[in-house]
Amino acid sequence: MKSREKALFEKLPVLEAVLRLALPTVAGQIILVVYNMADTFFIGLTGSDLLITSVTISMPAFMFLSAIANLFGIGGAAAVSRALGRKDKQRIGNISAYALWGCVILTAVYGFVLKLGMDPFVDLLGGSHPGVHRVAAEYLMITVVIGGVFTSVNNLLSHLVRAEGRSLHSSIGIILGGVLNILLDPLFMFVILPPGNEVKGAAIATTLANAAACLYFTVLLVILRKKGSLLSFEFHDDATTDGSFREILLSGLPACLMTLCENISYAVLDHLMAAAGMSYQAGIGVAKKVNMLAHCIVRGIAQGVLPLIAYNYARKDYDRMKQSIRTSSSIAVLTSVTAMIVCFAFSRPLIGFFINGGGESVEYGARFLRILCVGCPFSAFAYSIISFLQAIGENRKSFRLAILRKGLLDIPMMFVLRLLVPVYGIAAATPITDMVCCAVAAILFIQCTNRLQTSRETNILKTTEQFAS
Repeated sequence: MKSREKALFEKLPVLEAVLRLALPTVAGQIILVVYNMADTFFIGLTGSDLLITSVTISMPAFMFLSAIANLFGIGGAAAVSRALGRKDKQRIGNISAYALWGCVILTAVYGFVLKLGMDPFVDLLGGSHPGVHRVAAEYLMITVVIGGVFTSVNNLLSHLVRAEGRSLHSSIGIILGGVLNILLDPLFMFVILPPGNEVKGAAIATTLANAAACLYFTVLLVILRKKGSLLSFEFHDDATTDGSFREILLSGLPACLMTLCENISYAVLDHLMAAAGMSYQAGIGVAKKVNMLAHCIVRGIAQGVLPLIAYNYARKDYDRMKQSIRTSSSIAVLTSVTAMIVCFAFSRPLIGFFINGGGESVEYGARFLRILCVGCPFSAFAYSIISFLQAIGENRKSFRLAILRKGLLDIPMMFVLRLLVPVYGIAAATPITDMVCCAVAAILFIQCTNRLQTSRETNILKTTEQFAS
């Protein structure tokens, strides 16, 4: 590790260190949301609820690639940062090698399984309508089966590069892919391909953009290796005995499961909305994407500071570690409060921007957005604590909080609230769950920081006694 990255982790004022790590990551996350919204915007220009719905129901299956990337990327990043804090250089090579090849293999298996079971899987996501089914299956074939490895490895490498303190380099790759996707979308959707193939065009643009970003990271890592980076994709002799793979899985599993449960939750929501009608499906799909912006900013902050927290935890600088999480979580909550106010005040124009011609789907989407955005500040704090728990290796606690936030609580609540408040009760399950998880996260954070404080006081006492004797 160069002295510049070491100073960032150990010396810089916490607020400056948090901003240096988080801002490039947030910029990358915003670009991800913007290009995701660009797909929705360009498809919305067709005025077709069928096409909008096709992309909406495809998102959980596509975003499962993020779950795979988070398993090996966030798990690998936390393990790399802790190894840096312990000055265990050789372990970093094994960690990064396991992370890359694990991500590639699991993504390939997922793509193969999806190809074999495409039709029943699309129906399960809510694509029982023949037109929606055909378009969604085509979208998933291109983005997941063909281009899935580019997408997951792109995200994985961004996490690993960030773990060494190179947040800017990491975010450049994400931004490159996002900007390229935005530029390629209209080219493939309205120029190269004939009318009626807009969703296929969006899928091709996404795959090519992620391939380009993947190429950027490959070249970047070759350059960084020459400049002293410890990341490597070749295993050392002790790779099977040093516990690297286990550490990655234990650290990354909560992040993976949270993303996976989030996608399952969205799939259930889409499936329940399908019974209400296509206008409801289109409305909730756009509302989720608009609401996603605040969540991705928060995610960027949490992912950006994870290496800082993990590094200082490993070197037992608990004061700097706690100051880092308090600073980053405060920024995340304030940002999400602002986003909530904007979404609530301008819900109809925000939804109308993505659905051409207005109609029922715009009105339903605006109502759904006002419901969903209430949970933003609570979700921001909960996600910050999940990231903190991952960074310090509290895998069981982060796992419990992750599956509580998405899957364990909100899915049963959708079915219950649907009976009490038809349609809108389904959407209301999300903010209610976020409130509950926020309270649980606060309790877990207090428990962990108290335990660390007690551990430090015990170590100081032992050192004093040894010195006195």
